[in-house]
Amino acid sequence: MAIRPIVRDGDPVLRIRAKEVDPKDLGGTEFAQLIEDMLETMYVAKGVGIAAPQIGVSLRVFIAESPDGPIALVNPVFSRPSKKTLKDQEGCLSVPGHFDTVSRYKGLAVEALTAEGKPVRFSVDGFFARILQHEMDHLDGMLFIDRVKEQKARKV
Repeated sequence: MAIRPIVRDGDPVLRIRAKEVDPKDLGGTEFAQLIEDMLETMYVAKGVGIAAPQIGVSLRVFIAESPDGPIALVNPVFSRPSKKTLKDQEGCLSVPGHFDTVSRYKGLAVEALTAEGKPVRFSVDGFFARILQHEMDHLDGMLFIDRVKEQKARKV
């Protein structure tokens, strides 16, 4: 395992849509090492989630702390967002020291692959749903500070 440097706002990798992970790469030692490094980096930084772009790797994979422990999701897709949204404070490892209120869906459905390539489907709500949406934004080249600006402009 290796602790990787976390890239900060201003690094171009945080502003591009990350590339899909080729399923044939899942389960291999190189991908397993990436997941281990992301997990170790997240824990050392005291985060509850981390996306591959945050360590300079433009791939659609993130780790999030679930109620049952950390989960790695590869090529995630969200659907069935709840009608209800919740506002809460967020911060980001790539925007250290900055916290602001962000409105997120209360719940949604998730489809993804595990790090070993197994398909998973589940529904989430509450804080765990917030973490997943925050990390998904990273895969789409967006930071929570962009959401704050967007929501203030719309007065959400």
